[in-house]
Amino acid sequence: MATFVETEIAAQPECWRRAAGLAPAYAEALPQPGERVAVVGCGTSWFMAMSYAALREQAGQGWTDAFAGSEFPTGREYDRLVAITRSGTTSEIVSLLQQTAIPATVITACPGEPAAAQAGGVVDLSFADEESVVQTRFATTTLALLRASLGESIDAAAADAEAALTVEVSGWVPATQVSFLGRGWTVGLAHEAALKAREASQSWCEAYPAMDYRHGPIAVAEAGRLVWMFGEPPAGLTDDVERTGAELVTSELDPLAHLVVAQRLAVAKAQALGLDPDRPRSLTRAVVLSPGQV
Repeated sequence: MATFVETEIAAQPECWRRAAGLAPAYAEALPQPGERVAVVGCGTSWFMAMSYAALREQAGQGWTDAFAGSEFPTGREYDRLVAITRSGTTSEIVSLLQQTAIPATVITACPGEPAAAQAGGVVDLSFADEESVVQTRFATTTLALLRASLGESIDAAAADAEAALTVEVSGWVPATQVSFLGRGWTVGLAHEAALKAREASQSWCEAYPAMDYRHGPIAVAEAGRLVWMFGEPPAGLTDDVERTGAELVTSELDPLAHLVVAQRLAVAKAQALGLDPDRPRSLTRAVVLSPGQV
């Protein structure tokens, strides 16, 4: 019997297509060209914020910053705040929305929860909600919608995600360590891939900008370990990794689809270790803190 997270991972291609179709309906709630925008989230949502911020600036749409919810610089001026929260109850996000005067849009799977009540605009992705504590389809569906809002076609990425569901990952399960790397918007994906592996399988995984990898982290690379690249590797990196004995994992799939492969590896490794990938230790679906802890 499939776990919740396996079912949710498999649903991603269709979720992305549905989100892309919804993007025009939410055009007014999402950042407009030229606006100065801050995007916030916690954990996985923060990493999606990082990817979107890089994509929006790359598209020439305007200044875009990404912050963990607890680290938002309250004295800085923005035209719009975008908050990503699957549960709509994350304490740091709800608190920020209560305190800020910046016009805010919330992207959530739970529009009836406190975060949405504090926002001027709400993007309802409840169709991508999840039973598993580990986030997969909500996060990637959010990024698919945001990519579509920037004028990108999601068709090829969704097709690549279908292909990603058939990639054989068992050969990578024995790896003792993985370093996930990205450039530009895929740095956020690298951080998210590492988080998935840590959450689901308690694995030693790290994430870095690819060009920074040679500034220290490459020292841990050796035979039996993986260096997983989202997008095209920087010049010379392939040779550098090969000299360490580690395996460099690359893909011609859309980087968001390559994240689907990494999600599947995290689940496969968890199952090989006898762990429950739906209910990682010490984690809950949402972090809800007492007032004194926020």
